[in-house]
Amino acid sequence: MLLEIKKDTRTRMNKSLEALRHELAKIRTGRAHPSLLEHVHVDYYGNEVPIGQAANVAVEDARTLSVSPWDKTMVKAIEKAILASDLGLNPNTAGQVIRIPLPPLTEERRRELGKVVHTEGENAKIAIRNIRRDANHGIKELLKEKAISEDDERRAEADIQTVTDLAVTKVDEIVAEKEKELLEF
Repeated sequence: MLLEIKKDTRTRMNKSLEALRHELAKIRTGRAHPSLLEHVHVDYYGNEVPIGQAANVAVEDARTLSVSPWDKTMVKAIEKAILASDLGLNPNTAGQVIRIPLPPLTEERRRELGKVVHTEGENAKIAIRNIRRDANHGIKELLKEKAISEDDERRAEADIQTVTDLAVTKVDEIVAEKEKELLEF
């Protein structure tokens, strides 16, 4: 039972870290990156699909993304979806290729995005602490049912705390890396 709780805790904490990485990938830095358009959905013959399933998204240069639709009739729909997204991007269509220039970020906007990154990091830490609380509750239940000894309980809680500390440290590293990336020109 203890091994299951520990394994479940590690798995859930790793998922929290992946969710943080995914959320931070949406935050635009000064550089072009295909993940910037990951959450943009396109109306593809009546179905809402991620842009990556309707087109090839590539980095043309440091400040330009290019989108090449698989189906040439989808150019207008993809352009419309990019305009409708909350990214504030203006696509330029040249035949079958949509180019998206990324305007440089102002210093004020970089600081605002830094606060958003910090908030996402704090939310990830809260999620990790909630996972720790759930694991410790499970361990206490096992003790109450007399399935484990008090020594086993203390060791298991110490192991859970170690995993929690590692996950929180990883969150801090991910947030610091993203903040550094935001401040680069």
